[in-house]
Parts: sequence; C-alpha cells; structure tokens
Amino acid sequence: MIEKKASLEDLHLLLVLSQTKSFTQAALRLRVSKASVSARIAELEKACGVPLVRRTTRSVALTDAGNRFVTETQSAFERIEHSFSRIKDLAHSPRGLIRLTAPVALGRQRLAPLMPHFLQRYPDIHVELDLSDRLTRLAQEGFDLAIRHTGAAPDTHVAWELSRSQTLLVSTQAYLARHGTPQHPADLADHDCLAYLRDGGKPIWTFERQARRQPKETVAVTVSGHFRANNSEVLRDVVLAGTGMALIPDFSAQHALAQGELVAVLPEWKSVGTFGERIFAIRPYSPQVPQAVQLMIEFLRANMAGAAPLNSR
Repeated sequence: MIEKKASLEDLHLLLVLSQTKSFTQAALRLRVSKASVSARIAELEKACGVPLVRRTTRSVALTDAGNRFVTETQSAFERIEHSFSRIKDLAHSPRGLIRLTAPVALGRQRLAPLMPHFLQRYPDIHVELDLSDRLTRLAQEGFDLAIRHTGAAPDTHVAWELSRSQTLLVSTQAYLARHGTPQHPADLADHDCLAYLRDGGKPIWTFERQARRQPKETVAVTVSGHFRANNSEVLRDVVLAGTGMALIPDFSAQHALAQGELVAVLPEWKSVGTFGERIFAIRPYSPQVPQAVQLMIEFLRANMAGAAPLNSR
C-alpha cells in the first residue's frame, strides 16, 4: 500500500483555515472553491491519520492535532512568504494585488479620486477596493490594508496616519431661516437633527467650546430627528433638501460648503466622539510589508495629507 503524503499547499490551507475559521473565507482568500477546501482538508486528514478540523453548523475550529500542526509550521510559512516578497520586490516594476477595504463615504470621497493616479504610476499593481461600513476582520477576510476613520488605531495592528479629519455640524440657509440658528448646543434639542445610525437609544451629541476667550465648556445634548442613516453622504444629501441638520465628516461636507449649499452651524463648538479625528491605514502585523502595499501607504500619506500634490511627481 502506498502511503499518502501531505502537500505543502494543503498544509498552508490548514494555516489559512485556522486564521479565517471559515471554509468560505479560506476559499475566498486562496481563490479556490469551498468544495475544494473541504476536499483538500479531508485528504490532509487522511494522510495524517487523525482529525485536524472540528466542524459545526456555525463555525470551524481545529482539533488539538490541527493546532499543533499549525503552531509548528506557521513560522516556516512566514519565512517563505517573507523571502518570496523580497524576491518579488527585486523586480524593476512594482507588481502585485492589493486588497483594500474602507467605509463607503470615505472610500468614495477620498480614495476613489486618487486610484487612477496610483494605477497610472504603478501599472503592474492591481487594486481591489471593497467599500463597506461593516467592520471587517482583515486577517480572516484576506485584506492587505484597511482605511479607518477613528480616534486611535487598534493596538493589535500596524497603523500609519494618513490625515486629520474634522466633524462638522451643517445645515442649509433655508432650514435655518425657517427654524432659527442655534446659538448653543443645548438649542439642538429643539431642532430636527439627522443622526448617524448606530446601536443604542436616542443619539447624544457632545460638543466642546473652541472660542479662546470663552471659558471651557463641554455640553452633551440628546437630539432627535425624522431620519437616520449609517452613511454620511446620505445624511448630507437629506440635509441639502432642507430637512434638518447633521454631524458629518469634513470630507463629505467640503464640496457643498465651498459651493454655499451648506453652512456650518455652531462653528465655535467642536464635535466630540461622533467620528474619529484621524484617518489611518492599518494592517495586521507581519514581518514584511509587500512592496505594493508599502507604495500604496506612501502614496495615500502624501496625497491625503496634502504633503505632495498629485502632479508634483
């Protein structure tokens, strides 16, 4: 009887499965079918003679033998990946695939306009941009990089700050003419405030006074309105119709403000905690950042922060 041997590809598949905890996500990352993943794991178990994966209706977990296998082979695969990335980087023209994820409004307003310039500069690099307001698990879903709008980057990831951001309270002149202009955050309780949709009860907006000659003051006000949405572009468009006022990130408001379609409300007060004050590029820690990903990070840092105009290179 011929003894069946385990292949390196199947051992790597087991490693990916341990990270994604899902046959579907492992298949997406490796660009194979879910059926192929299941069959190859079954073949690997047959070659080893012991179960490696514990399957349930909702999740996938490794057995003790499977975990031991992954623990003893993971560092070897990381060294192989490191070496492979360094060899690829020797090529004269940077190449590779970057899987990038970002929130919808941020991706449309800040990333999408930059992508043609990046692709023109690096024609052998391919980019897949996934826009979703759902927080994704980068390692499990196979993303190389995530763009996040937050106050601080997670400690579990490597992060690069791309730019600062500001949250603005905006409305139209028509709405303010009908309902009056708030003079203090407490006045917002009497206005139609269109809030960003999050879990929980009634939204609470918090402000800090910015005027230098005024005493410091922090005000939290419970607001209400006829509409909520989990997308700042949608909130902006509903505000533009004269429906009320909303807190939205500066990148969603700046064009309408410049055109005079929106006006800033309570400009001497700073919104606290609604949206993050910084935009980061983050990725799970790895010994080597692929050249294509590093180039994307450097490009976004230069152009989103305004340090280097697109036409300066």
